[in-house]
Amino acid sequence: MAEIIIRPLTSTDRAGWVEMRHTLWPHASRDELGAELDDIVASGTAGFGAFDGDRMIGFAEVSQRQYGDGCDTAPVGWLEGILVLHGYRRGNIARRLVAAVEEWTRARGLTELGSDAELDNLISRLAHARWGFAETGRSVLFRKVLA
Repeated sequence: MAEIIIRPLTSTDRAGWVEMRHTLWPHASRDELGAELDDIVASGTAGFGAFDGDRMIGFAEVSQRQYGDGCDTAPVGWLEGILVLHGYRRGNIARRLVAAVEEWTRARGLTELGSDAELDNLISRLAHARWGFAETGRSVLFRKVLA
């Protein structure tokens, strides 16, 4: 394994970025995730990649939101998604990706970074705690379709 490099993602990383997004969000098609990626990049969302040589082995996405549930300030940076491939976990790569996200957030003059995880995703919740996030609340969402 070469030295792992963390750097901003660019248009030349698009194919790998879409693959990473599909690994994280497999319920969506690659075409949907690619189209969404084009839209979110145009709106200011940033991506950071972790690379082992030329291979992308992790990524994180960050956006600026007008508000963040559980945050005290507005606007806030928001960690939209983060993933490190299984064979590379436990090597502080995710922590380094979060540090890049934090710097992106600070560079915009923002003082809080928010994130979320599914209630049943214990691994993500524990990882967020290790990265210095504090849990601010829990919710279950409901919907009723009215005909």
